Amino acid sequence: MGIITSIRFILGYLIVFLNFVCRPKRKNRSQSEQDTVDQETKQLTLYQFYLCPFCVRVRRLIYRLGLSIEYRDAKRNKIHRQELLTEGGQIKVPCLRIEEGSETRWLYESRAINAYLSKKF
Repeated sequence: MGIITSIRFILGYLIVFLNFVCRPKRKNRSQSEQDTVDQETKQLTLYQFYLCPFCVRVRRLIYRLGLSIEYRDAKRNKIHRQELLTEGGQIKVPCLRIEEGSETRWLYESRAINAYLSKKF
């Protein structure tokens, strides 16, 4: 492991740790509202790397909004990585897969994903 890779690895775990320690407050909804949100989030999947700071940014918002979005590890899981490449067009994270009826959209960039989620939920 090179020095740069080691630094990225250490910083990645530091960011994940700080995210855990400084978790944002979750949005409070009634059970019926939460059930509706949970139903809508079944159409969403986040492709991510666990230590990626941009992915942490998206996961923080997902937690704060109280969303139940499936996470797929595109770094360690070869099947998810291949899905991201063949269906999304590139191996770049974070990436939000949005299924709308018979169409599927792939939304890249943490700011764009967070804007989409904030507007929708």
